[in-house]
Amino acid sequence: MTAPFFETLWSSLPVPAIVIDHDNNIAEVNPSGEVFLNASARSLRGAPIWDKLHVNAPLDDAVTRVRRNGASLFVNTVDVGSGERPPLACNVQMTTLGERPGYILILLEPREIADKMGRAMQTKTAAKSAIGMAEMLAHEIKNPLAGITGAAQLLSMGLSGPDLELTDLIVAETRRVVKLLEQVEQFGNLRPPERKPINIHDILDRARKSAAVGYAAHMKIIEDYDPSLPPTYADGDQLLQVFLNLLKNASEAAGKTGGTITIRTFYEMSLRVERPDGSRSAVPLQIEIKDDGPGLPADLASDVFEPFVSGRENGTGLGLALVSKIISEHDGWIAVNSVPGRTVFRISLPIAPKLEPDE
Repeated sequence: MTAPFFETLWSSLPVPAIVIDHDNNIAEVNPSGEVFLNASARSLRGAPIWDKLHVNAPLDDAVTRVRRNGASLFVNTVDVGSGERPPLACNVQMTTLGERPGYILILLEPREIADKMGRAMQTKTAAKSAIGMAEMLAHEIKNPLAGITGAAQLLSMGLSGPDLELTDLIVAETRRVVKLLEQVEQFGNLRPPERKPINIHDILDRARKSAAVGYAAHMKIIEDYDPSLPPTYADGDQLLQVFLNLLKNASEAAGKTGGTITIRTFYEMSLRVERPDGSRSAVPLQIEIKDDGPGLPADLASDVFEPFVSGRENGTGLGLALVSKIISEHDGWIAVNSVPGRTVFRISLPIAPKLEPDE
């Protein structure tokens, strides 16, 4: 860590970073880490990591696994503190340092902002406010992230070994953040639907074919269509996005072993939804996407359509929120019923109105 360019890069990391040696003693701490631990790097070097870093999880075992397997490890949402500060909820990432046997880099990602946003999601009004703020922040953050990525890539051209691993880590993490920001922008910038009468089965077929040659190639997809369904009144591209998202979720839930997805359509005249003006409208066209995966976590099932609620590790919680938003703007309704071995997403849509020839 003596090269000037590496020192600059190490100092500019925005999250606390700690390097420990093969004896689990602190070898180096970046400035963000010094602030987090409320101690100087000079006073921390050589100290046992668990004397300075207090975690409410057995991370010493995790460090041993990382060192033994030579792979990275992520631990989400654990309380991390020190003798100088109270615990703070963090995500922890650990990775080996290549040519330095036994040395491990520990990155701490404080979750203060995520936790505050999570508490704000208790009402839909708060969710909309958070999305608006996130959309604005996403636009402002992407440009400096692009600069950080470019700088790290330039620095990596003259590096090797553990130094190169750190720059690669910076590039990978900034790209992950940019991808999340793009999803936030997509959620906030969804255009109003351009609705017209469409055959729902045409859209389902497009979604099925696209999924079958991509992320759902390992799945068996069964069609159970009611051919007598009348047209619905919708934006075909936005409905395609909905179905692709649900098929992707079903495929990912099954894992690499695969499973079965059943797409079913039928007619049920009794269902009605209440509009904002208090009136009610029929939503008789039913589309069900069912999978035989492990099911949704019981504590998330009732909130799965809310922004930033996700049952997957590293999930953004925006996919199903976007699905719900699109269906709502089509005067429709979406619900989920999930138990282990059977998860069913059900979408209810209105019938297309009879239009005059010039319309």
